[in-house]
Amino acid sequence: MASEHSEGAGADTTALALKILVAGGFGVGKTTLVGAVSEIRPLRTEEQLSELGESVDDLGAVNQKTTTTVAMDFGRITIRSGLSLYLFGTPGQDRFWFLWDELSQGALGAVVLADTRRLEDCFPAVDYFEHRRIPFVVAVNCFAGARSYGAQDVSRALDLDRGTPVVLCDARDRDSGKEVLIRLVEYAGRMHTARLLDSVG
Repeated sequence: MASEHSEGAGADTTALALKILVAGGFGVGKTTLVGAVSEIRPLRTEEQLSELGESVDDLGAVNQKTTTTVAMDFGRITIRSGLSLYLFGTPGQDRFWFLWDELSQGALGAVVLADTRRLEDCFPAVDYFEHRRIPFVVAVNCFAGARSYGAQDVSRALDLDRGTPVVLCDARDRDSGKEVLIRLVEYAGRMHTARLLDSVG
């Protein structure tokens, strides 16, 4: 009966949608990444930067930035037939971190975007996901003019747990962003499987 219904309706009973967070410091490229890979028009909650925020938002390395995410970005990408990712970009400033607990509910994993010019800005996101045991990959957004570092150099600088993937990417490029997401899904799948085996062992 179920198979007849599936064939008649053309439904894919194996369809799977996974929730992924995109996190990192202020101005690191989270909104750009979600927008670049999303196959739907992304939902954005950006507001203009104002003089009131100058005392709390460090624009030193992103002085061309004129807007900021105040709640989240949302997009969707189909990785392959039957597998879609729902992407939730988190706000970068610490005054909006209270939203992270809500956004992280039910997430398979996270992408932590990093800028090597201000690597310290992604420490809060790394700490957040490590303490909550949410699998994550660090994606180094290769900004023009920034000194290039290898994945191992970034891993050491961030003191990442052994095995945490570090990948180089261009947040503006759809294929580059998609590769980051594929790496995350593969890594998170291995981590969840290992934890499941530990729990039954």
